[in-house]
Amino acid sequence: MSRYNIDLSDRLLEFAAAAIKLSSNIEKTYAGRYIAGQMLRSASSAGANYEEACSAESRADFIHKLQIVLKELRETVYWLRLSQRSGLLGSDEPLLETARSLTNIIAKSIITAKSNR
Repeated sequence: MSRYNIDLSDRLLEFAAAAIKLSSNIEKTYAGRYIAGQMLRSASSAGANYEEACSAESRADFIHKLQIVLKELRETVYWLRLSQRSGLLGSDEPLLETARSLTNIIAKSIITAKSNR
């Protein structure tokens, strides 16, 4: 595993940990619990799927697993935006910027992997 993979793996781990902490700040209403749960699942799934991608059996498998990571990150962005829009979170939530940054990194990684076939 390259240094880049370790750094990104750590970033995704920190991202999931921050999502866990953030979820405790969301109102404990029915909607709040639902959104927090969805956000936790997608945020933590991104890192887990990235770890699987790092041990992919082929380039096609690697690309496929990275695409799952991208989908999970985009879903997390959605839940964070919905939390803000509905007033469950403040509009200055730094986790949203982190999610967008990680989304861009993974999207570019997919493009690179596809071009190196």
